[in-house]
Amino acid sequence: MKTIDDIQNVMIAGAGTLGMRIALRCALDGFNVRMYDINAEQLEVAKGMQSHLTKVLLKKGEIDEDQAKKAVDNLLATPSLDEAIENVDLVSESVIEDIDIKLAFYGDLTPRLPSGTIVTTNTSFLLPSQMLPSIREPEYFCAFHFHDVITQPIVDVMPHPKTEQGVIDLLMEFGTRINHIPVFVKKESNGYLFNAMFGEILAKAGELYMNDVGSIEDIDRSFMGNFHTPAGPFGMMDQIGLDTVWHIMSKNMATASQPFAAELKQRMEKGNLGYKSGEGFYSYPRPDYAAPEFLNKTKTTDS
Repeated sequence: MKTIDDIQNVMIAGAGTLGMRIALRCALDGFNVRMYDINAEQLEVAKGMQSHLTKVLLKKGEIDEDQAKKAVDNLLATPSLDEAIENVDLVSESVIEDIDIKLAFYGDLTPRLPSGTIVTTNTSFLLPSQMLPSIREPEYFCAFHFHDVITQPIVDVMPHPKTEQGVIDLLMEFGTRINHIPVFVKKESNGYLFNAMFGEILAKAGELYMNDVGSIEDIDRSFMGNFHTPAGPFGMMDQIGLDTVWHIMSKNMATASQPFAAELKQRMEKGNLGYKSGEGFYSYPRPDYAAPEFLNKTKTTDS
């Protein structure tokens, strides 16, 4: 059984919004990171985003020049799975939120890994036990779920019934090593703790919009003004990725959620996935909600 000091080489599978941020965070904190994605173009996009985030963190004084250099030296992006798993100690999976795709990925990945390699899933809403049919060593598998990574430093540790206690303990400690607050989820539950609550907020925001009760902007203003957050529900959905939100919403059996799920799908089909595609409910890299005057704008008609 590995100890925390055995964790030196980390593989991140999936270079989307969260995957690339997890990779950057681990590299900033001194781990050797290999960021894997089958899409070489997405890897280039992710590297650009990581460079931008590093500059932002430097400007804010949240990291120093030494850490910024570590991020460059410690992080390798690759479309080769064999290269990504070389000497790996811990895997963090952030592939698309679809159980069939995840099962296929794990079925290819886990037979290649040395025995005892810790494998984690960053799934937003699925349960780790749903992936066990493709996991070679279930005792070393656990959900290790991140939120924003940069601005929301919470990581959920959620085992399935066969996860070894040593793996749970190691992941709790690893969370602190990457400057996160580890939260233990005692038993499998869709959406962990925060996401279970947050999902209801997103669903309600979508329902208000679809029922024409409020505009996207005013729903976000209401949330931002009350909770003093940098984005509201729709801005947050853009950051998460509309494809990920759709996977969650489309599985919500509540009748009120279905029209919004259909709206998300239409946007996805146009290629509007949020921050990572440059267009979602807002346009990026300068979304309206980030403007200083956003909260003070008033509008009572659609014209």
